[in-house]
Parts: sequence; structure tokens; C-alpha cells
Amino acid sequence: MPTPLAQPELAAVRRFEAAGFRAWPAAKVHYDGTWLVRLTPGHPAKRLNSVNPLDPGDTHHLESRIEKVGREFAAASLPLTFRMSPLSGDALTEHFDRIGWRRFSESLVMHRPLDDDLIADGLDQIPMRDVARFVGAAIKAKGATNILRPALTDILLAIEPEAGLFSLERDEEPLAVAICVQDGDLAGLFEVATAESERGKGYARRIVLSALKWARLRGARTAWLQVEESNAHARGLYDSLGFAELYRYHYRQPPEAA
Repeated sequence: MPTPLAQPELAAVRRFEAAGFRAWPAAKVHYDGTWLVRLTPGHPAKRLNSVNPLDPGDTHHLESRIEKVGREFAAASLPLTFRMSPLSGDALTEHFDRIGWRRFSESLVMHRPLDDDLIADGLDQIPMRDVARFVGAAIKAKGATNILRPALTDILLAIEPEAGLFSLERDEEPLAVAICVQDGDLAGLFEVATAESERGKGYARRIVLSALKWARLRGARTAWLQVEESNAHARGLYDSLGFAELYRYHYRQPPEAA
């Protein structure tokens, strides 16, 4: 059984989880007890379409509540998915183990001080104001489909903290993109991507540092991000920039969703 996090560590998890929800808002949100249910039909991201338990002690009536949220996901034509952070607790994890739910897609939440040393090589870059242009650049850089355009546009327009949209381009073709959400003293990085033909040339590092420099000048003092554990290239970049793991989360789905 995993060792429970100490209370100060759980407080830190709650802080970054809340910042993540504000920075990447779902289209539909409601609570079942302390389970945060997030649904965004039209966008495949698991973090936008998942149940997020936020209190390790909220374990009453598990079977009926899971069945209830399952009906909501089915009505939205989405697979029932739980996003399991340290706030989910051991009891819910053990319940999913007993009933055979699969565990997949582990991610790390990383952070580091946003200080002068980090941004020393960052270039001054003005964020893009044209959301439609940025969405087009992001879709190209990620090699995604235009089907995502409406949902991604809606997400960006719904972000309440200040969001900087960054794109490096050559002859109007995107090389790399990133979103930096400045939420008080926190600067969160999202959707960092490099065009497949341009990877390994330092564009991701350049755009990340430019985005974080923008956020620091606006008052942010801690940089943070989420990265999939299996993404060795991205993790290598963030390790080289001095980011350290704060906690991990993963997803759970019933066997029939596989």
C-alpha cells in the first residue's frame, strides 16, 4: 500500500490541482460529493473528460456513485474515466483494483522556482492575441485534426487567468507552440509541442523559456507543468531546466472501456 502523503504535501497537491482546473477549463463541470466531474464533448483530452476525486476520505456509496457518473459519461458518448491524483486516496484505488479497472497513462506534475537563472536565456516575446491563428498553429504543430478546432478555441476563450499564447514560426509555418497560464504567483505550461519535422532543434526549450520569462515579468514566481511519464523527450527537457517531480496522477477505466 502506498505511503500516505503528509498533510502539507496534500495541501500542495490541492493547490496545483486547483490551478490546473482553472488553467484548462472543461465545458461542463459539477460535483458529486468531492468528486469533480469534468466533461468536454468534442475534445479527446482525458483531463477534460474525467472524474477527479479531491478528498481521500470521500469513499461512501462508491458503487452507486460510480454507476451514476457512468451514466453521465455514456450520455455524452464518452468512456467513464477517473483521474487519480494523491487526493483520490488508497480506498478508491483499492476498490478499482478489486473490480478490475485498468490503470494507464501516468503523468508527472513538476515544478521549480521561476527565478532569474531559469529565464536568463529566454527571449522577449509578445504573446499572440489572435486565438484562431494560435489554434491553427497548435493543431499543425501537434499533427492533430481540425476537428479539434472548435473545442480548443472554446477552451482558450474560457481560461480565466491570464493566458499567454506563444508560437515560433518560419514563413508562417509553426515550429513550436506553448501556452503559459499565469495564475497569481504560478506559471503553468500547457500544450507545449514541436512540429515533428523540427524536433531536436531546441525550439521547445526556446519557446518554454520565452513563455516563462513573460510570466515572471508579470509576477509569477513558481513554474509548473504536467507531462506524461512515457514522454522521455519532454521529460529530458524539463529535467534539464531544473524541474522536479511534485506528485503523479494516472487514469482508471473499467475493463469494457479498453
